[in-house]
Amino acid sequence: MKIAIYPGSFDPVTKGHLDILKNAAGIFDKVIIAVAHNGEKKGFLTVEERVKLIKASIENLDNVEVDAFDGLTIEYAKKIGAQVLIRGLRAVSDFEYEMQLSQTNSALCDEVKTVFLTTKPKYNFISSSTIKEILANGGDISKFVPEPVYEYLTKREKQ
Repeated sequence: MKIAIYPGSFDPVTKGHLDILKNAAGIFDKVIIAVAHNGEKKGFLTVEERVKLIKASIENLDNVEVDAFDGLTIEYAKKIGAQVLIRGLRAVSDFEYEMQLSQTNSALCDEVKTVFLTTKPKYNFISSSTIKEILANGGDISKFVPEPVYEYLTKREKQ
C-alpha cells in the first residue's frame, strides 16, 4: 500500500490545497493531510481548528485521513510508514524552496520520496496569507476556500 503525506500548515486550508489533495488521492492508496504544529509561529487558527475544518472539507475523499504532528515531517513520515511526501506547487517561485526542502528530506531519509503536484491555474494565486488579508479587510473569501472554512471564518469574524 502506497501511503503519502501532504504536510503543511493549512492556516486556513484553501481550494488550491484541496485540488492538490484530490490529485494525490487519485494516485496513492492512502493520503494523510498532516497539519504541522509550529511552536515558533502563532497561527491564525489553532491546529485543532485546522484539523476540524479540513475533515469537514474532505468528507467525499475515502482514502484521505487528517492528522497533526510535531517535529520533522520526515520523522513523522517514517513513524507512520509513508513512502511519499506530497508538495504542492502554485508557481515557479515555489519550486526553489520546495526543491531545497526535498533534497534535505532526501538526505535525512532517502527511502521517503517527494512528489510535486501542481494546482489548476485558477488556484495559482491563492494562498492562506492572501485569504487572511482578504478576510481582515472585509472581503469575500467564498471563491477561495471550501464551504466549511468559509462558514466558520465568516461566523468567527462577525463575533
